[in-house]
Amino acid sequence: MILNLTPHPIRLYGPDRVDGSDDLTEGLVETFPPEATPARLAMVELGGGVHFEMVEYGHAENLPPRRDGVQYIVSLVVALALADRRPDLLVPYREVRNSSGTVIGCRSLAQPV
Repeated sequence: MILNLTPHPIRLYGPDRVDGSDDLTEGLVETFPPEATPARLAMVELGGGVHFEMVEYGHAENLPPRRDGVQYIVSLVVALALADRRPDLLVPYREVRNSSGTVIGCRSLAQPV
Protein backbone atom coordinates (compact mmCIF):
# COMPACT_ATOMS: atom_id res chain seq x y z
CA MET A 1 0.00 0.00 0.00
CA ILE A 2 1.19 3.51 -0.84
CA LEU A 3 -0.10 6.51 1.13
CA ASN A 4 0.38 10.10 -0.02
CA LEU A 5 1.62 12.39 2.76
CA THR A 6 1.98 15.46 0.51
CA PRO A 7 -0.71 18.17 0.52
CA HIS A 8 -1.85 17.48 -3.07
CA PRO A 9 -2.84 14.52 -5.24
CA ILE A 10 0.03 12.66 -6.89
CA ARG A 11 -0.79 11.58 -10.44
CA LEU A 12 1.31 8.70 -11.77
CA TYR A 13 1.56 8.59 -15.56
CA GLY A 14 2.93 5.94 -17.87
CA PRO A 15 6.53 6.35 -19.07
CA ASP A 16 5.39 7.40 -22.55
CA ARG A 17 3.33 10.39 -21.37
CA VAL A 18 4.62 13.50 -23.12
CA ASP A 19 4.87 16.96 -21.60
CA GLY A 20 2.79 19.85 -22.87
CA SER A 21 -0.72 18.39 -22.71
CA ASP A 22 -3.39 19.86 -20.45
CA ASP A 23 -5.38 16.58 -20.48
CA LEU A 24 -4.91 15.19 -16.95
CA THR A 25 -6.25 11.76 -17.96
CA GLU A 26 -3.92 11.14 -20.90
CA GLY A 27 -1.61 8.27 -19.90
CA LEU A 28 -2.80 8.36 -16.28
CA VAL A 29 -2.02 5.10 -14.46
CA GLU A 30 -3.01 5.92 -10.89
CA THR A 31 -3.79 8.84 -8.60
CA PHE A 32 -2.77 8.88 -4.95
CA PRO A 33 -5.06 11.24 -3.02
CA PRO A 34 -3.49 13.15 -0.12
CA GLU A 35 -3.98 11.93 3.42
CA ALA A 36 -5.56 14.38 5.87
CA THR A 37 -2.29 15.61 7.40
CA PRO A 38 0.86 16.03 5.29
CA ALA A 39 4.33 15.17 6.58
CA ARG A 40 6.53 18.23 6.90
CA LEU A 41 10.13 18.94 7.79
CA ALA A 42 10.23 20.70 11.13
CA MET A 43 12.66 23.45 12.01
CA VAL A 44 14.32 24.04 15.34
CA GLU A 45 15.61 27.58 15.76
CA LEU A 46 18.96 27.55 17.56
CA GLY A 47 19.51 31.27 17.82
CA GLY A 48 21.66 33.49 15.71
CA GLY A 49 22.53 37.05 15.10
CA VAL A 50 21.09 40.19 13.62
CA HIS A 51 21.28 39.07 9.97
CA PHE A 52 20.73 35.30 10.18
CA GLU A 53 19.28 32.52 12.28
CA MET A 54 20.82 29.12 12.91
CA VAL A 55 18.16 26.53 12.12
CA GLU A 56 18.32 22.77 12.48
CA TYR A 57 16.34 20.71 9.97
CA GLY A 58 15.75 16.99 9.87
CA HIS A 59 12.89 16.37 12.26
CA ALA A 60 9.74 15.20 10.50
CA GLU A 61 6.29 16.22 11.69
CA ASN A 62 3.19 14.13 11.06
CA LEU A 63 5.13 11.16 9.68
CA PRO A 64 3.63 7.87 10.87
CA PRO A 65 5.90 5.12 12.15
CA ARG A 66 7.05 2.44 9.72
CA ARG A 67 4.51 -0.29 9.02
CA ASP A 68 5.04 -3.53 7.13
CA GLY A 69 3.74 -3.28 3.59
CA VAL A 70 3.21 0.49 3.66
CA GLN A 71 5.22 3.11 1.79
CA TYR A 72 4.70 6.85 2.05
CA ILE A 73 4.96 9.49 -0.68
CA VAL A 74 6.53 12.59 0.88
CA SER A 75 8.23 15.76 -0.33
CA LEU A 76 11.82 15.47 -1.49
CA VAL A 77 13.12 17.50 1.48
CA VAL A 78 11.44 15.13 3.96
CA ALA A 79 12.75 12.04 2.15
CA LEU A 80 16.31 13.37 1.89
CA ALA A 81 16.41 14.37 5.54
CA LEU A 82 15.39 10.85 6.59
CA ALA A 83 16.86 8.71 3.78
CA ASP A 84 19.33 6.96 6.08
CA ARG A 85 16.58 6.06 8.60
CA ARG A 86 13.38 5.55 6.58
CA PRO A 87 13.55 3.21 3.56
CA ASP A 88 9.74 3.38 3.30
CA LEU A 89 9.70 6.92 1.87
CA LEU A 90 9.04 7.63 -1.82
CA VAL A 91 9.09 10.85 -3.85
CA PRO A 92 7.63 11.83 -7.22
CA TYR A 93 10.23 11.34 -9.99
CA ARG A 94 10.41 12.32 -13.66
CA GLU A 95 7.83 15.10 -13.53
CA VAL A 96 5.06 15.56 -16.10
CA ARG A 97 4.30 19.16 -17.08
CA ASN A 98 1.30 20.75 -18.78
CA SER A 99 1.37 23.31 -21.61
CA SER A 100 2.29 26.15 -19.24
CA GLY A 101 5.13 24.18 -17.61
CA THR A 102 3.32 23.46 -14.35
CA VAL A 103 4.03 20.05 -12.82
CA ILE A 104 0.85 17.95 -12.95
CA GLY A 105 2.26 14.54 -12.03
CA CYS A 106 5.16 12.16 -12.42
CA ARG A 107 6.19 9.17 -14.51
CA SER A 108 7.47 7.16 -11.57
CA LEU A 109 8.19 7.19 -7.86
CA ALA A 110 11.73 7.08 -6.45
CA GLN A 111 13.26 5.96 -3.18
CA PRO A 112 16.08 8.33 -2.16
CA VAL A 113 19.16 6.62 -0.75
